[in-house]
Amino acid sequence: MLRLPSGRLVRGRGLSRPLPDGPLPAFALYLLDHEPPPVAWTARWVHWPDFGLPPDRAAVEGVLREAWQRAETERVEVACAGGNGRTGTALACLAILDGLPNREALGYVREHYRPTAVETSGQERFVARFGLVP
Repeated sequence: MLRLPSGRLVRGRGLSRPLPDGPLPAFALYLLDHEPPPVAWTARWVHWPDFGLPPDRAAVEGVLREAWQRAETERVEVACAGGNGRTGTALACLAILDGLPNREALGYVREHYRPTAVETSGQERFVARFGLVP
């Protein structure tokens, strides 16, 4: 579970592991290269290849904003296969939406979620440029 600076909570996880104990999410964002199986809660799927970047960056920003907004009042989950690269990248982007400067978001997520979050230099650049005007 990652507590964003505002206090919002977001559960990051790897879908290759069993669903953790505790309340189910009300909303989930799944970052996979294939459509995930159906779930009993509201979910969005973003096509995002493992170790890569999403082909549609504008769509990603939209669903990340939705996840961040929902996290104010709902249980939110962000997940990929392993819970590190894509999930860590998305969590760092949520930290930016929550008010952290881009340059601090990666360190924040590695400290408060997982040290292995964000696995590639491309994902690091994605975080560094997230939300900035091209």
